Amino acid sequence: MSEPSDPRKDFALLPLGGVGEIGMNLYLYGWGRGLNRQWIMVDCGVMFGDAATPGVDVIVPDITFIEERREDLLGIVITHAHEDHIGAVPWLAQRLGVPVYGTKFALLLISAKLEEFGISEEVKLVEVKPGERLQLGEIGIEYIPVTHSLPEPNALALFTPAGTIIHTGDFKIDPTPTIPPAFSYDRFRALGDAGIEALVCDSTNALKPGRSPSEAEVAQSLKKLIAAAPHRVAVTTFSSHVARIRTVAEAAAQAGREVVVAGYAMRRVIEAAREVGLLEPHHRFLDEDAFGYLERDKVVLLCTGSQGEPNAALSRIADDAHPRIALEPGDQVIFSSFTIPGNEKAVFGIINRLAMLGVDVILNTPQQLVHTSGHPRQDELKELYDLLRPRKLVPMHGEFLHMRAQQKLAQAHGIGETALMADGQLLRLAPGPLEVIAEVESGCWHVDGKLLVPGRNGPVKERRKLSYVGMVALSVALDAKGNIRGAAQMVTEGLPEFTADGALLEDILLDAADNALEDMGRARRRNDEKVIDTLRLAVRRAAKAEWGKKPVVHVLVNRV
Repeated sequence: MSEPSDPRKDFALLPLGGVGEIGMNLYLYGWGRGLNRQWIMVDCGVMFGDAATPGVDVIVPDITFIEERREDLLGIVITHAHEDHIGAVPWLAQRLGVPVYGTKFALLLISAKLEEFGISEEVKLVEVKPGERLQLGEIGIEYIPVTHSLPEPNALALFTPAGTIIHTGDFKIDPTPTIPPAFSYDRFRALGDAGIEALVCDSTNALKPGRSPSEAEVAQSLKKLIAAAPHRVAVTTFSSHVARIRTVAEAAAQAGREVVVAGYAMRRVIEAAREVGLLEPHHRFLDEDAFGYLERDKVVLLCTGSQGEPNAALSRIADDAHPRIALEPGDQVIFSSFTIPGNEKAVFGIINRLAMLGVDVILNTPQQLVHTSGHPRQDELKELYDLLRPRKLVPMHGEFLHMRAQQKLAQAHGIGETALMADGQLLRLAPGPLEVIAEVESGCWHVDGKLLVPGRNGPVKERRKLSYVGMVALSVALDAKGNIRGAAQMVTEGLPEFTADGALLEDILLDAADNALEDMGRARRRNDEKVIDTLRLAVRRAAKAEWGKKPVVHVLVNRV
């Protein structure tokens, strides 16, 4: 280990996303002192919305901290091309004004995103070849090929005046991957021989013993299933999973079938994979129009929608609403994927709708392997520990349950110093012991339509309330002297129509508003705020009495 050039400085990690959660990966590494540092950003990913974020499909990290210090940010370094690592680039990179570094496959997908946003000229993309090293300020960065579930995944070796840090990114140790790269055993061993200060490591599968099955095992199983299918067979998987796409193409060819691709994201990844040489001309993919003229036993449908996305191809097929594709009783759908936590209801909704169509659904089981994780289980983590022999370990990329499991695994394996941290904590990695030395504001922003809005106290907070209790809009007409100049008008949204006694709920609420307005007296009716507060309270009380809930009430006072 090299001696620090300035003993007052240290190398620290500040995650703004990706610690204590799965998704939204964004890690700041900085050389300096306190919050005054040279920073690099590792990954810039999204998390996807759910029922708790109505109207919001995409969530990105709140980068206020580094945006205020963008003159100290040297670049955005991308480990691989999954959405939870690159999806926020179009939203955030332009605000930061620094280059984005990544391998060719990742940059092809990022470039397509930037073009969709119309900002391709405003974000500089710099290609880094696997195994290459670059220097950003005092921080040297080496891309180390690993195995994962898409092309060109990389761990990062960060060379600093305080020692070498390994950031694994997403990885597994697969001895028989079906596409390059191979896992960099020799390079990790050499780095371990030279000395590793700290390992910042993927925790996603740290609760699971053993090893993740190899992609080659999945390929063998899929080829058997496709060969034995009596009619049409559809395969849904993550659109970025080029190894799985290639396997499906090869299995279809061996079975005398054609592959029909349904889903824009899948087609875009296929184009990028061809450009980097991972799919060859003999890997044939046909457009959706071909589905209509191919015989039932001559087609393999490769489609998006493995996570139950409502607008994806498989969801529309399950609803029998796709304009060019329909499945019939006896056809098969293979879910060559796992269900991301939070998506279970949507996925099983699709499965049940397919079952109603008479379609046979095949899910992943130990006996019928149609998917494997791209993340390391316990034996793979221990193998990496043995290759690198780090002095310290920091779990990341996982919920706290997963991170705690890796911490205990590392301690049992002889790594003496470990630390759990949270988003927004600045953790000193070297020199000296692991220590949280500062905390900064962190959180998330919601992509709401075309806008970035606050996640904590933004519009979704009120939208969520509306989804539970509905809304009442009440309009009253008064003159300047407080005289009532017309009947009150009411519109309700999301409220029951009738009470338990069969009365119209809206009539009861309107009567409550009229009575409260009459009882106020003319003098108090001259004050808009008093009118609004009195009517809102009256309507909410009446709703509570008849319905048991208090809706959101908006009162409009019109002075005529």
